[in-house]
Formats: sequence, C-alpha cells, structure tokens
Amino acid sequence: MPDREWRSLNQQIIHCRLCPRLVEYREKIGIEKRRAFREQEYWSRPLTGFGDRNAKLLIIGLAPAAHGGNRTGRIFTGDRSADFLIRALWETGFANQPESRSKNDGLQLIDAYMTLPVRCAPPDNKPTRGEILTCRPYLLRELALLKNIQIVVPLGAIAFNAYLAILKSQGFISSRAAFRFAHGALFSTHEGGPRVLASYHPSQQNTSTGRLTAAMLRDIFSEAKRLLGAAKT
Repeated sequence: MPDREWRSLNQQIIHCRLCPRLVEYREKIGIEKRRAFREQEYWSRPLTGFGDRNAKLLIIGLAPAAHGGNRTGRIFTGDRSADFLIRALWETGFANQPESRSKNDGLQLIDAYMTLPVRCAPPDNKPTRGEILTCRPYLLRELALLKNIQIVVPLGAIAFNAYLAILKSQGFISSRAAFRFAHGALFSTHEGGPRVLASYHPSQQNTSTGRLTAAMLRDIFSEAKRLLGAAKT
C-alpha cells in the first residue's frame, strides 16, 4: 500500500497545473532555455521529493530552480544550490556522492529525504502565499508517508514557516511565536515529534556573499547526524 500511495502522490504532483502563474513560467523557461543548456530538453513540470523513504532526516527546500530542477527533473540537481547542498550531505554521510548533476547520475541519499513546499519554479524564486497554500497538500501527504522522521532541516525562512504552519494546522503547536528562524537554531515542537534544525538556504545569493559558507552548511548536517546518533542510543 505505501508504494501505491507514493506512486499516486507523485503522479498527481507531476501533472499538477493548479497555479497558472507558475505553469506559465516553468513552461516558458523550458522553451527559452539558458544558452548553456540550449541543446537539452527541460523537464518544465512540478518536482516530487527525492531520497530514502525510510529516512530519519527530512530536508525542506523552497522551490525548483528555473535552470536547475526545472531543467533536470530532480530536486536540488544541476545548479549551484545543489552543488553546495549535496557536497555537505556527502561529507556528513547522507549522500553517496558529492555532486548532483542530472537525474540519472546515480545519486542516492542515505537516511535522508528532500522535498519542497512549492513544486514549480517561481519567477525570481519568490512564490506567493497563495501558491504555497495551494501546494501544501502535497507536502502534507509526504509527511504522512514519511513515518520515521526525527530531524527536519528547513532551508531558509520560507521552508521553516511552511513546516511550522503545517504543525499549527494539525494542532501540534499552538503558536509560531516561540519559533524564531536563525541559522543553527534547534527547536522541539511536540512530544514524539521531529526536532527542527534551521539553516540558511544554499542559494547563490547566500553562498556568494558568505552569509552561508560550506563549513556552516556542513556543520548543520554534522549536528543532524549527532542528534540522530544520540536519539539512537
């Protein structure tokens, strides 16, 4: 039954056309393309999550990059954010290789699963509140299927707030006031629920300015590894 539920969910995600602005943008990018990828066929559809469905670590990004996941068809693949994130996961034992270049490059996540609150590439990397809400049911269903999550790493304030909004809607937290986003901040949410370890998003804006360094991101996943080890013992 779980495999059937995953297949059903992923098919619904891939064929979703609920947000006209995002549909128009993702398809336009796939036609216009970037010069470096002009010979490639763009995916230009919504993205599913990716990784180990029995994972204890959940990573929540923001949305597909226009010439990254929107091109390759896999979350955090083929752009600089992917380079930064996958190397950090590899260095901390959550990935089998340090790069994520194409959908068929052999990447496997180890005890980790990656997903998004918004499944289509948005203009200027800025989804609207309405688009986040429209996409929320897909994330809700993923969370219900991911039975073993113990640590959630939201990458950036939008992912952080999207996850907390779900917890609040489900009655697991009464307010978001006690949860203030900061890189490296660790929160307990509800009894028996996953802990939240916040991180800056590995966007080019953050990494090129030094707001997020490779060492900082690696430290986040080293801490996640430590917390999972502590929970096991």
